Amino acid sequence: MPDKSGDVVDLKGLFASIDKNWNQNKRPLLLGIAGGSGSGKSTLANALLETLGGRVLVIEQDSYYACCSRLTTAQRNKRNFDHPDAVELSLLSEHLRELKTGNVIKRPIYDFSTHSRLDKTEPVEPTPVIVVEGLFLFTDPDLRELFDLRVYVDADADIRLLRRIRRDVAERGRSVESVVEQYIESVKPMHDKFISGGEQWAHCRVDTQTDDGVAVVFEGFLEHLLKLSR
Repeated sequence: MPDKSGDVVDLKGLFASIDKNWNQNKRPLLLGIAGGSGSGKSTLANALLETLGGRVLVIEQDSYYACCSRLTTAQRNKRNFDHPDAVELSLLSEHLRELKTGNVIKRPIYDFSTHSRLDKTEPVEPTPVIVVEGLFLFTDPDLRELFDLRVYVDADADIRLLRRIRRDVAERGRSVESVVEQYIESVKPMHDKFISGGEQWAHCRVDTQTDDGVAVVFEGFLEHLLKLSR
């Protein structure tokens, strides 16, 4: 399983291959990016979005957290959001199957401030490349088999914690103390139990501190598209 890329990827050739696959088969390429909290999943997904432009759609596993609107505030605060059961992976799998067959889905919209889904949904159409990023993408066998390319991203535990603190304080209104407490009580134990083992199911690994993740993904795409053309 390759860790990094030392070669320059022919972007023009890659884009042509992606477009050819889409035009001939009308079937998107599905990329799954999994890894621990703060490992760099979203950063890699956004870098791919910037490079591929209109060819790519990014879906976040976070949109599929189960709605907690029927729970009290105290019950919501005690819920373990770092366990796979907190995410409706079956709905995510269903939506990815629909996208793979060319159908439009209604993606849920999750509100982290209330731990609930909004009443409205977002219509999403398939694109030549669909990037899905999330903690538990490789945990469920049925879900992980949907991906044409599986990438496991990683970084040192200290770096992942610092990134999580920065994100949750800035974007989710959390205190540093609450983020650290959650990390100790649930994030790290759940990472060790459910997430770190996902690397064994990946086609390639990216260390977001040292590797060019976009190049690694593009090399994986080229290899997959070559197999499809044989």
